[in-house]
Amino acid sequence: MILTVTLNPAIDHTLQLEDELTSDTVARTEDAQFDPGGKGINVSKYLVELEVETVATGYVGDFLGRFLQERLTTQDILNDFVGISGCTRLNTTILTPQSEFKINQNGPTIDDTAVELIIETIKQHSPQMVVIAGSLPPNVDPATIDYIAKAGPWETVVDVAGDVLSDLEAEYALCKPNRTELATSTGENIDSLEDAFSAASSLREQGFERVVASLGGDGAIMATPETVLYTPALDVEVIDTVGAGDALLSGVLAERQRDGTDEAALRTGVAVASRVVGVSGTSVPTLDNVRASVEEMTVIAH
Repeated sequence: MILTVTLNPAIDHTLQLEDELTSDTVARTEDAQFDPGGKGINVSKYLVELEVETVATGYVGDFLGRFLQERLTTQDILNDFVGISGCTRLNTTILTPQSEFKINQNGPTIDDTAVELIIETIKQHSPQMVVIAGSLPPNVDPATIDYIAKAGPWETVVDVAGDVLSDLEAEYALCKPNRTELATSTGENIDSLEDAFSAASSLREQGFERVVASLGGDGAIMATPETVLYTPALDVEVIDTVGAGDALLSGVLAERQRDGTDEAALRTGVAVASRVVGVSGTSVPTLDNVRASVEEMTVIAH
C-alpha cells in the first residue's frame, strides 16, 4: 500500500470572470470551483484510478479542513488526516479573458506534537511506501521530512521543492523533481537532455536510489543505480499541465508496486501524464487502458 503525506494541503478556489479586473470595481461571477489540492492528494487520486491501494494523510484544520476530507471521501479517496488548530489554506486562482491571478496562502503553523501524530498515523496503516509531496507549511523544514523517513520500515519517496531536496540527509527510494527543481537542487544549468542526464545522476548520489525528472514536452528521465533512462513525451493535445508531474509519479509508483522494471515504470509514468494533460485541472481521466500506450513507447538508456 502507498500512503501519501500532504503536509500543507489546500482548497483550490478557482474563479472565472467574464471581464478584466479593475481597481475599486466589484467583480461578480457565478463560476466558482472548490477542489481538494496538494501534490500528495493528487498522487492518491491517480493511484486510485490505477487500482493501487492508497491512503492520503496530512494536516487539516477548521471548516476548510473538514470540507477537504468530505470531498475526498465522496470521491472514494481513502484518507486519514491529522487535525490541527489552524485552518487549512485556501489557494485562489482568478481567470479573466486576458490574465490569470494566483493568491496562495502559506498555511497553518505545525508544531512538534503534530509531527509525532502524523508518524503515528502512518504506522497505523503499515504502508510499504510513503510519499511526501508538496510545499512545506510554516515551522516545517527538511529535517522534518528526514525524521518521517527514518521513523519506520517504509520506503520514502519525495516530491518537494529543489532547495528542500538539496537539504535532505536521509536515504530515499525516489525523488521526482521537475526541470527547475532539478537545476535548483544540483546547482547545474539544464539547457539540454544531456544536462538533465548529468544533473539527475548527480542528485541520485545525494541519497536518492532513483531520480525521476519530469521535463515537460521533452518527456521524462529516470536515473537508476545502473543507468539513466529516457522516454520522450507522447504526441497528445495538451489542455492543462496542472497535475502532470503528480500523474507521472503515480504511474511510476504504480508500476513499481507491481514489481515492474524501471523501463516499464518510466513508460507508465509518461503514459499516465499524457492522459492527465488532456483534461482541465486535476480532474482524473480514465486510466484503465493506459497499458496500451505503454506498449507503444520507447525507452533509451543513456
